[in-house]
Amino acid sequence: MFEIKRATVVDIPLIRELCFQVWPHTYRNIITQEQIDFMLDLMYSTSALEFQMKTENCNFVLIYENQLPIGFASFSEIEPTIWKLHRLYILQNQQGKGVGKFLVTYIIEEIENLKATSIQLQVHRKNDAQLFYQKLGFEIIKTADFDIGKGFLMTDFVMEKKLNL
Repeated sequence: MFEIKRATVVDIPLIRELCFQVWPHTYRNIITQEQIDFMLDLMYSTSALEFQMKTENCNFVLIYENQLPIGFASFSEIEPTIWKLHRLYILQNQQGKGVGKFLVTYIIEEIENLKATSIQLQVHRKNDAQLFYQKLGFEIIKTADFDIGKGFLMTDFVMEKKLNL
């Protein structure tokens, strides 16, 4: 079965390793390699991950199967009682086995204990992951474009799942 471990700055090299395995496959047909490289540096450099953990209070978790790391996620409270799932990445060869659902369920249970009323996320409008999130009860609440610099845009859906307290 799956095991979840809270990640700390000590785990940043592992998070980066997983990210660099997942990202190119996930986004290669959606955005340019130049944008992939830019975003990996912007969001997944050692200093960026450390900043997210220490300054932005992002909770990072790693998921393991048979003691092997197979994915990670991060989440934080963005407004009182509203949380955001910032990242959810599972190795390609582990997708379709219930890993993502297990991890989202874990996160929802964690934040419900903190009186969360909803959880939001952003997903690229061309990313098939939106269908996965819809199956888990997330709904598109708006379309948004985010200028991330160097002429690149994140063209996303913002999705939300209301939580039952």
